[in-house]
Amino acid sequence: MNQDQLKQDVARAAVEYITPMLEADTIVGVGTGSTANYFIDFLAEKKGLFDGTVASSEASAERLKSHGIPVYDLNAVDGIRVYVDGADETNPLLQLIKGGGAALTREKIVAACSEEFVCIADESKWVEVLGNFPLPVEVIPMARSYVAREIVKLGGDPVYREGVTTDNGNVILDVHNMQIAKPLALEDAINNITGVVTNGLFAARPADVLLLGTAEGVKTIKSKV
Repeated sequence: MNQDQLKQDVARAAVEYITPMLEADTIVGVGTGSTANYFIDFLAEKKGLFDGTVASSEASAERLKSHGIPVYDLNAVDGIRVYVDGADETNPLLQLIKGGGAALTREKIVAACSEEFVCIADESKWVEVLGNFPLPVEVIPMARSYVAREIVKLGGDPVYREGVTTDNGNVILDVHNMQIAKPLALEDAINNITGVVTNGLFAARPADVLLLGTAEGVKTIKSKV
C-alpha cells in the first residue's frame, strides 16, 4: 500500500470519526496539505449535515468552496467543534511538527479555537523524537536575519524558504538539525524571539486524537495528556 493510499484511508476514517459530531450548527475546522485535501473531498459527502467550516489557509478555503461547503471567517463563528489536519511529524504524546505547507500560524489559531483536534497522518510521520523534519518558523520579513541568528544560538540551522510568502504576508525559516527532546520548552523559546509570529511545534496544543494510516489499517491513538 503506497503513501497516497494511506493518506486517503486516514482522511476517510476522519470523516467517519467526526460524523457523529455533525449537527445543523456544527462548525468544522479544516487544515492544509495533501492529507487534508483528501479529507475535504470526503467531507463533501456530508455537507448537508453541518453548518460549515473554518479553513486554515486560502488554498483549503478554495477547495472547500469548490465542493459547495460554506467557509466562514473565524471571527464570525462562536467556536469550532472539531479541527482535522495533517502533520509533518508526530511523537507518542501527539505533539506535532506542522507547517510544511506554510500555513502553521492559521493552523495554530484554528487548533486553539477547537474543542477537539484530530490529526490525520500516515505511518511515515510517526517518530519517537521530533526534529527529523525541518521545523518551520513564520517570521516578519524585516526580522528574518535577526531571527535566524537567534535560532542558531538555540542550536538550529535555519534556512530561508525562498519564494514562499504565507497567507499572512510573512516568510518561513526552516530549522534543520535539531533533535527536539523538549518540544514545549523549544516552542516557547522560539516564539519569544522578537519578529517570530509562531513556529510549527504543536506541543502546547497537541492533537487530542491521531488517526494513523498503516499497512495494517488505520490506528486510533488518543492523547495521554
